[in-house]
Amino acid sequence: MTAVASNPAFAQAGILPGQSRLLASATATHLRASLLLVIAALCLFLPGFFTLQPMDRDEPRFAQATKQMLETGDFVAIRFQKEARNKKPVGIYWLQAASVTLGEKLGVEDARRKIWLYRLPSLLAAIGAVLLAYWTALAFVSRSGAFLAALLLASTVLIGVEARLAKTDATVLATVLAAMGAFARIFLGQTTGNPWRLPAIFWTAIGIGLLVKGPITPMIPLLAGVALYARDRAAPWLRPLKVGPGLLWALLIVLPWFVMIMVVTKGAFLADSVGADMLGKVGSGQEAHGAPPLTYFAAFWGTAWPMAPLAALAAPFVWMSRKDARVLFLICWVVPAWLLFEIVPTKLPHYVLPLYPAIAILVVIGIERGALGLDTRWRRAVLWLVPALMGAALAAVLGYAIWAKAAPSWVYFLFGPVGLFAAVYFALPRYDHVRRIAAGAIAAVCLSLVAYLGVLRGDTGTDIAISPRMAAQARVGGCADTALASSGYYEPSLVFLTRTDIAMLDGKRAAAFMQDGPCRLAFVEARQEAAFKTALGDTPGVRLRERITGMNINGGRKLDFGVWVRAGGTP
Repeated sequence: MTAVASNPAFAQAGILPGQSRLLASATATHLRASLLLVIAALCLFLPGFFTLQPMDRDEPRFAQATKQMLETGDFVAIRFQKEARNKKPVGIYWLQAASVTLGEKLGVEDARRKIWLYRLPSLLAAIGAVLLAYWTALAFVSRSGAFLAALLLASTVLIGVEARLAKTDATVLATVLAAMGAFARIFLGQTTGNPWRLPAIFWTAIGIGLLVKGPITPMIPLLAGVALYARDRAAPWLRPLKVGPGLLWALLIVLPWFVMIMVVTKGAFLADSVGADMLGKVGSGQEAHGAPPLTYFAAFWGTAWPMAPLAALAAPFVWMSRKDARVLFLICWVVPAWLLFEIVPTKLPHYVLPLYPAIAILVVIGIERGALGLDTRWRRAVLWLVPALMGAALAAVLGYAIWAKAAPSWVYFLFGPVGLFAAVYFALPRYDHVRRIAAGAIAAVCLSLVAYLGVLRGDTGTDIAISPRMAAQARVGGCADTALASSGYYEPSLVFLTRTDIAMLDGKRAAAFMQDGPCRLAFVEARQEAAFKTALGDTPGVRLRERITGMNINGGRKLDFGVWVRAGGTP
């Protein structure tokens, strides 16, 4: 009898031994399961990782601040050009700086302008999060079930996006998973062996999370703990968590840098990060990201694709099993934080990403207990969300390509149909959920290939690659050190791809910049050109060398630039 056939959980789920033989082989050992998850994660996360242009605006802001640390040797203060960037702690900048420094030592040409080097911490954190999802799920389900839960998480659109961006959120996800995996084992009484091992994992993850993005990592277990206490009116898990020494250890991870940044900024960091940034998001929709409650619920069906339909199938089971300790813990992981995110006016899709692993595990618990049956019409119909959204995504990607004049490559026409076929396979009710999850992962790989290699290629020949084309123009010329200015285009990607001291000016001041000396280049957007030309007058030696047209990836506005050079600055 096979391992799967002897597993009553899979027998209850109606999964035949022949249908699950491949899964049993894939999860025969933890090492094999982990290696296969790493391979799956690479297939899902690598398309476009090296070629995607810096994605305005947050990614190049993080990368540019890191680049300035490397340029100045100041690894305490965080700046974007001359502006203090007192919004997030320093952890992600240190990780990015280490990645770029390693790239320089390995001989990567112009490493400080290679955005993929700044993305490496996010990629590694996303892969780590998939492995940590597997480890966390082992506290709740079988080894095969943990593999499926981790594969579900890896396949979701949202983690795929964050794995490709030089930001904090993939790293935060990994810290939350490490903390919640340890917390779950303590809560469920799985504390055999060294009594300090799980608390050490928990509090180290809290400390690293604080250093990367402040309160998000500790907030998730704190809200879960409050909910569990409210439910049981007791917290026997507090003592084994070693709260006293653990909290001290977490603070020791953060305090050295925190003291230095408070000294350097004379207290401004705390005022800006807590007062302006965090409380600003709580009080109002910050940076035009305000949205009403239930926004995350509506977005879930797209950002958690292809897991979302299975979550809908699992919802009735979850409610009926809410008194089960395992299910209760996962509910408390998801619900309090989700409600808080829905209430806070500022909303961005990645805020709820740390809750997706718990949803994936709940889905697999339902599968193992045979609770995700397809015995009603709505249960069968909900599965068709996967091919429906796959078809919509393919159409949207093609429409975007036409709009942005980024002709789809052969990748789109090869993998688009394969992905759509896999999505339809996912929806067919005659197949078991193990095959369904595998089909969803294949569809997700195909969607990644289509979106990130088929259209969003990042090459300078596409209309959306404005900053890369401008940066290429800035490198043309006879001067060793051409001073740069931009008028009417202020995207952080241009700063990152050119030089830190590029001047961001209006048309009149851009003319004065050009008049100030030789070896100068200014990008002047069409709406600023009248003021620029009027102020420029008949200044000798200034000429229009090139025009650049394209679409701003933020807002979709068509832009038209003149590349103006000062005689002596370029041939």
